[in-house]
Amino acid sequence: MAEELTPETPEIPETPEEDEQPIKQRKNGLYPGVSDELTENMKTGWADTEQHHLQPVPQASYTAARRAALSARFPGERLVIPAGNLKTRSNDTEYSFRAATEYAYLTGDQTEDGVLVLEPKGAAGDGGHQATIYLLPRSNRENGEFWLSGQGELWVGRRKSLGEAEQLLGIPAEDVRELPDLLRGLSGPVRVVRGHDAGIEAALTDKVTAERDEELRVYLSEARAVKDEFEIAELQKACDSTARGFEDVVKVLDKAEATSERYIEGTFFLRARVEGNDVGYGSICAAGPHATTLHWVRNDGPVRSGELLLLDAGVETTELYTADVTRTLPINGRYTELQRTIYDAVYEAQEAGIAAVQPGAKFRDFHDAAQRVLAERLVEWGLLEGPVERVLELGLQRRWTLHGTGHMLGMDVHDCAAARTEAYVDGTLEPGMCLTVEPGLYFQADDLTVPEEYRGIGVRIEDDILVTEDGNRNLSAALPRRADEVEAWMASLTG
Repeated sequence: MAEELTPETPEIPETPEEDEQPIKQRKNGLYPGVSDELTENMKTGWADTEQHHLQPVPQASYTAARRAALSARFPGERLVIPAGNLKTRSNDTEYSFRAATEYAYLTGDQTEDGVLVLEPKGAAGDGGHQATIYLLPRSNRENGEFWLSGQGELWVGRRKSLGEAEQLLGIPAEDVRELPDLLRGLSGPVRVVRGHDAGIEAALTDKVTAERDEELRVYLSEARAVKDEFEIAELQKACDSTARGFEDVVKVLDKAEATSERYIEGTFFLRARVEGNDVGYGSICAAGPHATTLHWVRNDGPVRSGELLLLDAGVETTELYTADVTRTLPINGRYTELQRTIYDAVYEAQEAGIAAVQPGAKFRDFHDAAQRVLAERLVEWGLLEGPVERVLELGLQRRWTLHGTGHMLGMDVHDCAAARTEAYVDGTLEPGMCLTVEPGLYFQADDLTVPEEYRGIGVRIEDDILVTEDGNRNLSAALPRRADEVEAWMASLTG
């Protein structure tokens, strides 16, 4: 990473407090390395790069429809939805920015510090809303912000102008630096999505309540449950890229054996960055007994022939929709007899779960179907005392099944998380919903209640399932699931 000033030029502090000061105060007396001559020179000689004939982003019509639905839900109320701010990683470096889901869902924009405001129209609040997106404009060359500020365009790259943003997003754009004062001076009911922009929240301190704001967050969470055509296409794209990422991993398992789980993580990450925005969540690259730890993301353990690799990973597209797929692979390409027995039980449970994903079915149905199969196998193997109905009633199988069988999927890997219980886990499946089906069995390495040969084996199989008008569609079907198909697939990639 390039430093911002040469040793001959005194460093210009980049603390947030100083960045808020007028740039023109940073010359000469405060920073003797910035001469009047250099300051004047940096103001001129720059080409006009404004773009005047941009096409709207592909989701512009969809985001407009989402804003219209939001407007109808909260008539007469001012609605404020921030993108969020950069967060410090260490000293003067920041984490890569990822816009708040609610903001990106309603705008199609991913710019830090952006804020969407829906202003009610009409005296009685019955005229809908006027949407305005507040963004940082292009860096100012006249006052030197573009090269003296740590977030100036010279250092971090060109921003869209407000005019360009309007063309791309189909929303009038204004300078976000003026928004806090504007919000402080307004009256009337306001709701804000909390937790993303402390400055915007501070400007609304005496105008909002936690209860009303939570209603806005819950609505936006539930609104994402049924995906539109654009979202379904993005989820399919994410699954297709994820399948290629899994193929990449299989091809380098020999290198992973020579190094560690980190090689697997890095291999999948390369695919995610080349074809998408990022990974949708921390990749779980769990080899051997690490597969029994549900959220193993340290990925620093050995990869050994004869053991299993549980790979749970997903590509996030450039429009921020993520896949969430798991396969449990024999590292040497062949399952042992016991590994296959356990794997086949999980596969059978997943088949039952997927079959239960139907429009009109209860959300819990696919979980119950998968758990029944796993309970039956645990009783059959002598690990639990039957009958199966007793096991399920008491939840005894959960010692080894551990987690729910799936969750909603979309812009967040655990999408719709703020939805009401009655609208989600106690709700009914509808066409356009997308969810994971991911049963598993996990026998901990120190579990003395199971035979020794079971200990340290963890198996999960996970696919992304779209509810359709007449059933469901497996968006991640490009990756094989049956044990014999997995072995044949791996052999074709490594032979």
